[in-house]
Amino acid sequence: MVKSYDFLVIGSGAAGLAYALKVASAGRVALVTKTTLSVTNTSKAQGGIAAVLKAPDDFEKHIRDTHIAGAGICDPEVVRQVITMAPEQIKQLVEWGTMFDRKEDGEFDLHKEGGHSEFRILHHKDNSGEEIQRALVSQIQNHPNIDVFENHFAIDIITQHHLGRHNEPWMKDIECYGAYVLNEETGVVMTFLSKVTMMATGGIGNVYEVTTNPTIATGDGIAMTFRAKGVIQGMEFVQFHPTSLYNPGEKPSFLITEAMRGYGGILRHKDGSSFMEKYDERGSLAPRDIVARAIDNEMKITGEPCVYLDVTHKDPEQTKAHFPMIYEKCLSIGIDITKEYIPVTPAAHYLCGGIKVDLNGRSSIRHLYAAGECSCTGLHGANRLASNSLLEALVYADVAAKDSIKVAALTTLRSDIPDWDDAGTVHNEEMILITQANKEVEQIMSSYVGIVRSNLRLQRALDRLEIIYRETEDLYNASHVSMKLCELRNKINVGYLIIKMAQKRRESRGLHYTLDYKERNKNLDTYPIDNE
Repeated sequence: MVKSYDFLVIGSGAAGLAYALKVASAGRVALVTKTTLSVTNTSKAQGGIAAVLKAPDDFEKHIRDTHIAGAGICDPEVVRQVITMAPEQIKQLVEWGTMFDRKEDGEFDLHKEGGHSEFRILHHKDNSGEEIQRALVSQIQNHPNIDVFENHFAIDIITQHHLGRHNEPWMKDIECYGAYVLNEETGVVMTFLSKVTMMATGGIGNVYEVTTNPTIATGDGIAMTFRAKGVIQGMEFVQFHPTSLYNPGEKPSFLITEAMRGYGGILRHKDGSSFMEKYDERGSLAPRDIVARAIDNEMKITGEPCVYLDVTHKDPEQTKAHFPMIYEKCLSIGIDITKEYIPVTPAAHYLCGGIKVDLNGRSSIRHLYAAGECSCTGLHGANRLASNSLLEALVYADVAAKDSIKVAALTTLRSDIPDWDDAGTVHNEEMILITQANKEVEQIMSSYVGIVRSNLRLQRALDRLEIIYRETEDLYNASHVSMKLCELRNKINVGYLIIKMAQKRRESRGLHYTLDYKERNKNLDTYPIDNE
């Protein structure tokens, strides 16, 4: 079955939805999502979105904070573009119906988070992402030019490879013509042809055992682009959120927003002693990479499975009003956060690398754009500043939409794309092969490629992953495609990219901390940028 569109959007988080809305005036849009519109990384975001809206804050302060958190390898042009475009993106979100919290006088109730020098975080209680997702989905569902395909899984993007040419990463003329997409209900692989394709598939958290990401975050877009010989960058920089709720057996891990530390929460041991002062003068409000490593180190010193976040000194009613979702979640497992410490542990949270894109969101493959967490814009450098991610997704959805509308107007759909070929494959009834390999990948990545790494650990991870890769490719080539098998394949590709790029970076920098080069790791107090 072939479907033809002007624009194909793969993924339904903030980046994909905003992009779809902005290109829909210029043509027909297909929006493909592997589950439903509301199940995304965006919907799990608690803290909010950073934007400079009033004095004493200004763009230069936000730019400086971003560079410092990024450990000196943010792209200055990208940082300035994203931060200066923030106010218009906030205005657009409000016009689309997003209800950010306001004070009694009508002004936005701005929060402050780790690494920020001013109060600049717009939020909706402690479920900001869910509110943004709600508003965007409402707009999507009411747009006549957008066709939504829920429970459809993109297997691979279509390039000259599918016309018989052998592509290589150094080639400058690789083109994207759409994607092969699995209808999960019928098992039929459909051909989606498009003039322009937007990759907005989100993160990679489920490559690890403990993650705040929903189970759908398996790095699909990055893996698809990698297999198509697109340029991938910065995969060594995996951000572990310092504070996920320690509740063994729960996946995904429940996120305890950074805004709670901005609110005044203090990290402590169970005996009440604080420890962050040993690691950074900003204490519990240090950037995430510093806090995550500190917690990891303290847990190794004490042998405890977690540390604790304390907000018991804050006004109970104010705490419940600001963080109703966290209050109810903790209460459901027997913890009253107004009276008791919250047990927390680091969890894989956000990828700063991904599909390399330019200032207009263009990947190295023609007619293929990327935005959101699956992309690498250069904004985050070696470590993302809190609440910059939703902002980046919206800005790049905007610039990519403007650029791709022009590209689509000059592009003709290909008519010679072959149908999906699964001749000679059989239905795979050995699900245990997939589930066990999944567990092994997550264990390998968590044990050897986590918050603290070493050359020996990375090589061991690569050796173990190579075996699983060969087994999985054999299974894939012999089987009818399924979402679970494709996700496993994608996770292996992503794990490989993280390991290889971590091996190439012979220093400790931001989120990439290695015992072999740890003496070079330091928080930078100045920029411009050492862009090595």
